[in-house]
Parts: sequence; structure tokens; C-alpha cells
Amino acid sequence: MRLRPLLASVTAAVAVAGCLTAAAPALARPADRDCSPRVGIDSYSDALDKTRFQDTFVGNFSALAVDRDGQIAALSDRSELFRLRGAGLRPSGVVHLADESGAPLDSEGLVVERDGSRLVASETEPSVRRYSRDGKILGRLPVPDALQVAPAGRATRNATFEGLTLDSGGRRLVAAMEGAISGDAAGIVRLQSWHRDSPRHGFRPAAQYGYRTDTALGVSEITATRDGRRLLVLERGFTAGVGNTVRLYLADTARARDVSGIENLTGQPDVRLVAKTLLADLADCPSLGAPAKQPQPNPLLDNIEALTVTGHTRDGRLRLLLASDDNENAAQITRFYRLTVWLPRP
Repeated sequence: MRLRPLLASVTAAVAVAGCLTAAAPALARPADRDCSPRVGIDSYSDALDKTRFQDTFVGNFSALAVDRDGQIAALSDRSELFRLRGAGLRPSGVVHLADESGAPLDSEGLVVERDGSRLVASETEPSVRRYSRDGKILGRLPVPDALQVAPAGRATRNATFEGLTLDSGGRRLVAAMEGAISGDAAGIVRLQSWHRDSPRHGFRPAAQYGYRTDTALGVSEITATRDGRRLLVLERGFTAGVGNTVRLYLADTARARDVSGIENLTGQPDVRLVAKTLLADLADCPSLGAPAKQPQPNPLLDNIEALTVTGHTRDGRLRLLLASDDNENAAQITRFYRLTVWLPRP
């Protein structure tokens, strides 16, 4: 997403649907690394900030995914798909992406399939296209009319598909709208899913869910957990002179109503939205001595927009990698974060 303040209030109360079902065990790290009882920060890195690789600016990161060989695929919203290797996340390759006419994308969501192809969500229309490893378009998924940018649909430009994730079985794909569509209540965004019967079949539109964000925040990324039905959701906002708000939620669609046939979501009592549980407000993480280039509630924070699960510990904790989108702005930082998360039981 381009730099566009969401006018979040960092003192706004957090409305949480759902609660922690059991006390989280102590994380295997010093207490000064805890962001919350369930989330700890392991490290951060600014090594790639304002660097170049093969004459391409390294930054603007909007999505991350683990590639088939274990490297990290890092998507720029300026149509560049990088490969990063090793603990230092050093660039090892970059591929330029474009639409069918050769025009650049506002690329925001990324999934790496088992066959190595890439599913890329763009905010422009919005769209989800399939690309080969070398950037050739292999196909495109259907998107419901209402989610298209006006006047074709009811979405607002730059507030459409911001996150994309595929469940561990490879059958359910989910894209998250960043903002509400016209006619829906402010703060209620739609999660669009697609289903396929097997990897050899194509995706078809399936259930759509309503998700309520915190006041003045938008969804910046989603990623599936390995149980198949739950999602990690990043909510993010920005207040000029104050800085970023970034919160990590666990969302569960199991009991949410399919709202694909409901024209307007206004908070109707008979429409069950996606349940969510706050895992951590990242402003509560220790700063680890991180510098900031502009005012922030915590100097560790920046415009965090990308998230992926990189692995699991033996006792079931998730290892996460996050990245910020610096918008090629001197006042922002391309920063990577490594977190460990203990999820409550389903």
C-alpha cells in the first residue's frame, strides 16, 4: 500500500471478539523479548534498507512467502518479486511482474504454490494472477463484481486486496480487502475465498466473510495457520506525528456466516462476523535498541505490511517473519522482524 495515513488513534480501545482460551506457556527467551504472553520478538534487521540489487531498488515490500527451496520470496508493490536467502536475507534474484498488457501492478499479496508457481494479488482492479517462476502470466482467478474498484464495482482504489494466503492443504485461498466497500459499515472488510477440489483443478469463488477491524485500522496482511481454518491477521494504521499502529490477531472463520449474498454489511445482529483474538500490539514489544526515522509509539515500528510463517518449534510455536514497506521514503525503513508466537488451541 502506498503511504496513506489511516488516522489511527494509538490510544483507542481494542475491541476483541474472542479470548485466550488457556494461559500461554512461558516463551523460551528472556522476558525482555516478550511483546505479550503469546508473542515474543527474536530480532530485527535493517540490512536491506535503501539498498539496490541488479539495478533494482530493494524495498516497498508488501508480502512474503517461503519458496519451494526454503528461500524467501519477497513481493514489492512496485511489481518486483525478489528471492532472499540465508539468515541475512540477502537478495539472490529478482523478477519483474506485469499485467497482460505489460503495465505494472500494485502487487500486495503472494502465495507460492507446491509447483513453484506464484499467485499474486494486485490492488489495481483488484486481481489474483498466477505467474511462473520467471514472471510469465499463467492465468487469472475470477473476482466477484462487488469487490472491483468503482465504477466497475463498489471498492475504493488502494483499499482492495491487501493480503493473500493458501491453507496448508492447498485447497482454500483467501484474499483480504484492506478497507470496506461502498454500502458496508466502516471497519467491516470482506475476506474472499476460493476453493478447488485438487491441485489439478482451478480455483472457483467460494465463501465470503466479514471481518471487523479496530477503529481506523485496515488489514495489511493475512496468513493461514497449519490447522487450516484460522488466519493470522495484521491490522495497521498511521497517525501523522505519532506513527504506526500494528496489531497481530488470530482470526477464526469456522462459525462466520458466508456473506457473499448480503449486499450491505452494517453490523446486523444475525450476521456472524469472523471471530478474532488479539495476540499482540507490536507497540508493546521491546525496542531492541532499534532506531526510528520519524515519531513512533515504539521506535521498532514502521509500516509493517508483510507476514509469513517460516517454521515451527518442536513444542508447536510458530516462527514468523515480518517486513515493513518503506515506500521509497527517506522517513521510513525497510525492516525485517523475526517473532515467535504461541497460538491458543482451536
